[in-house]
Amino acid sequence: MTRTAICNVPVDMLTMQQTLDHIEDAIIRRKQIHHVVINAAKVVHAQKDVELRNAIVNCDIINADGQSIVWASRFLGAGLPERVAGIDLMEALVNMARKKGYKVFLLGAREEIVTKVADTYGPHIVAGYRNGYFSKEEEAEVAAQIAVSGADMLFVAITSPKKELFLDAYKDVINIPFIMGVGGSFDVVAGLTRRAPRWMQRIGMEWFYRVVQEPRRMWKRYLFGNSAFIYLVLKEKMKKAFL
Repeated sequence: MTRTAICNVPVDMLTMQQTLDHIEDAIIRRKQIHHVVINAAKVVHAQKDVELRNAIVNCDIINADGQSIVWASRFLGAGLPERVAGIDLMEALVNMARKKGYKVFLLGAREEIVTKVADTYGPHIVAGYRNGYFSKEEEAEVAAQIAVSGADMLFVAITSPKKELFLDAYKDVINIPFIMGVGGSFDVVAGLTRRAPRWMQRIGMEWFYRVVQEPRRMWKRYLFGNSAFIYLVLKEKMKKAFL
């Protein structure tokens, strides 16, 4: 794998298919892969949050979740091949589990949401599930529950940076072949929220669709987050120009 960096945050130059191939190889060989995706907001937060940045750097595969990351890489001269959105990867892996008989563990979201996702996927691939509301003191117990579940894959639908820090701290305890954070993906699978149409995803406007759905919660996050990301990328471009 070739790895580049966006504003000092690493990212792998992988397509969706290459990512899936690496993951399936890990499942077959029972060798753990810790996966993470980065978007504009995560890059911005990682500039000051050392724990978050370390948790990202410690991952085996780092994909570009946001189209803005792909565009930034090309603007900075790296040229990522494509976006590998976390929810798209999760759906592809669920399909793989159905075809190959792999088992998944679902961790995160409210109890009614994760239960609905488990029911949607079905007991033939779901090794276990648990909601995302647990204390710091309960983390070791949660990790142990996942470890004995018999799962081949773990999807963690908890907000950043909690999911990144939890996985980084407990991946050796969990000890299953593939682990990844999936953010708000369970809400989409359960029908609580909807994804932007494909054309909006292609032109990098998925964030705007989320703001329209949840304006009170999202407008500040995207206004300030996107502005900060653009500033960081321009600053990086200027630095490269004078090297």
